Amino acid sequence: MLELTLAQALHTLAAVIWVGGMVFAYVFVRPAAGALDGPDRQTLWRGVFARFFPVVALCVVVLLVTGYYMMFAAHGGFTGAGLHIHLMQGLGLLMMAIFGHVYVAPWRRFRGAVDAGDRPTGAAQIERIRRLVGLNLTLGLIVVALATSGQYWA
Repeated sequence: MLELTLAQALHTLAAVIWVGGMVFAYVFVRPAAGALDGPDRQTLWRGVFARFFPVVALCVVVLLVTGYYMMFAAHGGFTGAGLHIHLMQGLGLLMMAIFGHVYVAPWRRFRGAVDAGDRPTGAAQIERIRRLVGLNLTLGLIVVALATSGQYWA
């Protein structure tokens, strides 16, 4: 029982850190960063993402390990899990794939462009990142709603 409690706590914390970080970046940092000149704004995002993305990668690992542990330890596998858990799993995997794409493609190109002073490429890449983070934020909020309400479904 203690292992399940610990898994649930770690799972929830990882989700809160990831989704909460996206809310903070998208809803608070992004509008405030609009007041900065382009080069300063890109430098800010370079620093923010350099700190946030490794934490998200760790959260992804924690979510996968704890999620599948709970799936098998508490529900006896896929057949014992409710619809909300399957939906949460599917959307979570999609979010992880989107994050993986952002991390290996637009983020890498953005980081390289900012470091090289290539502002037009940096601007194009940050726009891609913004759209994908917006999508992941929407999916993440849906997952949180599923996780918190699914146990009450009939």
